[in-house]
Amino acid sequence: MEILDAINYFSAFLALIYIFVVITFIVGWIRIKPYFKTTKVPSTLVSIIVAARNEEDKIAKTIDDILAQSYPKELFELTVIDDHSTDRTAEIVKSYGNVILIQLNEDKALNSYKKMAIQTAIGQAKGDLIVTTDADCRMGAEWLATIVNYYEATGCKMISSPVAYFEEKSFFERAQALEFSYLIGLGASTIGNKNPSTCNGANLAYEKKAFFEVGGFKGIDDLASGDDELLLHKMSAIYGDKIGFLKNKDAVVYTHAKATVGEFIQQRRRWASKSTRYKDKSVIILGVSVWLFNLTMIINALLAIFFPASTLPFLVFQLAAKLLVEFVFLNNVMNFFKRKALLWWLPLLNALHIIYIVYIGIAGNSGKYNWKGRMVK
Repeated sequence: MEILDAINYFSAFLALIYIFVVITFIVGWIRIKPYFKTTKVPSTLVSIIVAARNEEDKIAKTIDDILAQSYPKELFELTVIDDHSTDRTAEIVKSYGNVILIQLNEDKALNSYKKMAIQTAIGQAKGDLIVTTDADCRMGAEWLATIVNYYEATGCKMISSPVAYFEEKSFFERAQALEFSYLIGLGASTIGNKNPSTCNGANLAYEKKAFFEVGGFKGIDDLASGDDELLLHKMSAIYGDKIGFLKNKDAVVYTHAKATVGEFIQQRRRWASKSTRYKDKSVIILGVSVWLFNLTMIINALLAIFFPASTLPFLVFQLAAKLLVEFVFLNNVMNFFKRKALLWWLPLLNALHIIYIVYIGIAGNSGKYNWKGRMVK
């Protein structure tokens, strides 16, 4: 029974840590004040970069949205890098006379074609501000103007802007929308707390000069993922408080959730794989603590079958604590996205999320996975 008691009290300790961590997320999100675009006439030359691989069914809509921006046409260029597509992606891009097309032609296998694509485009970019998005994203007409307005007002070296799922067709996709919003809010909150941890390359802006000053993707170019988050860490290490999160609805980029569990797992494994390169020990310790917190809930659920009297109270405490603090945090985030109706699914998703976190923590840091028809690690 001493071992059982030790597990129970360790579980309670981890729950308290998790409560504290999510409270810091809540504080960080609140610290980021909504940004209201001014009427200042822009002057920044922008290079928008889109890396694409086999996106023939979506790339045209993305290009149309970008070309329809209210931002002065003479102040931005759009470059699409075709990453060895085997479909009509390049052909579709070529049909636009005002879009720059770069086609990768490496004859040796790489682990990170996307970083190669982005770095190649930046090397040829005319703009002072680089804005990256994905080939399956949609955005409103004020997207670019809002980002540049924020950049010119704040002087930030890197700007993380919100990304959201839309047009969900199933419960599984709505569940992803809620979980993904949590991740976006988490990244924003760490920026608000002056300790940037994560962002999303589907809506990211940074100075070209700053990109080269931090060495670009050097040192992280062997990983399939990390063109956003690991670059953020490099930027933060040099520029500190010059990292911003743009809390403005016009700056949101929209994308689709994964249609199948298999696609979802492969995507999340790719995202999790970059955690092996975190240099901030506090972030690593925090991540391990959160993973252990979820693991102990699974262990306690199994132990409660045989020792309900001694284990069940601790399990209930863990579950209640997790649900409560996450609800408070997500309530703020989903209010920004105008998707508070998704919060009704939180109690059910909470239990599934525990299993998912434990699994992805292991799978994302071991073995290879499939991404865009390639096996990478």
